[in-house]
Amino acid sequence: MPSINRKTALSLLALLATLAGGARAQAPLPAGVPEQMPYDLPYGTSITLAEAKTLAAAAEAEAARHHWKMAISVVGPEGKLIYFERMDDTQQASIAVSEHKARTAALYRRATKIFQDAADGGHPYVLSLDDAIAVEGGFPLVRDGKLIGAIGCSGGMSVQDGVTCKAGLAALK
Repeated sequence: MPSINRKTALSLLALLATLAGGARAQAPLPAGVPEQMPYDLPYGTSITLAEAKTLAAAAEAEAARHHWKMAISVVGPEGKLIYFERMDDTQQASIAVSEHKARTAALYRRATKIFQDAADGGHPYVLSLDDAIAVEGGFPLVRDGKLIGAIGCSGGMSVQDGVTCKAGLAALK
């Protein structure tokens, strides 16, 4: 049997590793693993101050119509505060919570209710994610398929916060 020199043996091993790696890459994903990245919104130019004020005004009008007292925060795509409004007599804790909801929606590019539903559905690991809040009332702001910021509302029950923020979201042009 002819002998193989070391260089040839290493080349053959590298070829086999490449072929084996290619075969693995083509194997189907396990059940429940999505092929596409969820919530993969590209980042866009930040919402302007004027737009943020318009969204907050629409959210405030919805809250006032129901006699809810709300704190409303609008952030840019990086999660930094652009505009904040607090209705008279809104509980103090809601100031920070509204901003946290908006920041979470921007940083994770999804509504905060998704985290709430995951925690309620037996996936408490979402409570350990950095700077995430698992309470309804935070929504990403998307224009032309790009994330331009987020809005967060707090002051009532989480479903009331969600209704308030959706009114603001609807004002996005």
